[in-house]
Amino acid sequence: MAEIIQRDGTWAFDGSTVRITPGRHRSVSLFRQTYGEVSVPLEAVAGIAHEPERKRGRLRLRLREGADPLLQATGGRLPDAADPYRLTVETDRRGVAEYVAEEIRHALLLDQIPKEPTKAYLLPGPPVPVSARSSDGTVSFDGTQVRIDWADTSDRIKRAAGPRIIAVGDLTQVEWLPNSGSEDGFLRFVTRETAFAALPPEKDPYALDLWGSARRDLLTALIATAVTARLPHPSAGTRGACRRRATVSPPSAVQHAVPTDAPTAVPPPADHHDVLLRRLRELGDLHRSGVLTDAEFAMTKAAVLRSF
Repeated sequence: MAEIIQRDGTWAFDGSTVRITPGRHRSVSLFRQTYGEVSVPLEAVAGIAHEPERKRGRLRLRLREGADPLLQATGGRLPDAADPYRLTVETDRRGVAEYVAEEIRHALLLDQIPKEPTKAYLLPGPPVPVSARSSDGTVSFDGTQVRIDWADTSDRIKRAAGPRIIAVGDLTQVEWLPNSGSEDGFLRFVTRETAFAALPPEKDPYALDLWGSARRDLLTALIATAVTARLPHPSAGTRGACRRRATVSPPSAVQHAVPTDAPTAVPPPADHHDVLLRRLRELGDLHRSGVLTDAEFAMTKAAVLRSF
């Protein structure tokens, strides 16, 4: 067993799993404490680095692409302090940190763990049900559906629409950007119907606008991760694309059917026009009922039309 215990947390490696436990000190990020212990199987690890510095160093665990729904959902945008795969190491524990790193490196070589992207998630993400309160409202996920309850400070378009319930089967993607303090973030749930109608987060009833406490709003990444873990793995899209390419006619047939200088524009989805009409109809209803002013209606309608 190779183990290092620091105020920032504890890493323990038993030859097959790296068990990461966050510290309980008040300096440890709220997100890491809430996310809890993470058990990383060796086959999910791409590498490890010990980065010593004059005062404090750090251990960084690098995971294989596609192995972790947390990294997939956050896209590498988690602040360093909230990153569970980063451990601050005090100067007097440098030797222990290097020992832990060497043990993991040796196991990776011995077990011949590949560095290529995985074809399935090797970590489960946070358990459900899970919920988070943000500046724009409260979002919860029970494993089958997402529910958003708007706050009193939410845009009146959202409050007029009422709570939003989205079945996980209707989702195609989750988009997450943290609130940095100087710039707003958002948590957006993309469905088949809304994929072509990206409204500003403050007015999008499928998105939470993150503009308040960066520390608290960061917890919305828990929801993004839990939902992402239950969506098709990114590699599924790649395999589907490969299958579609395999069914395309051979080059000779295409050359006879289409001139070489013909444009290669991709036609829009069949239901593209229906989605546009539905969104415009919803905006019209909100305008007629007085929820949207003339200026708000014109601005939102223009944004919808531009997105299409």
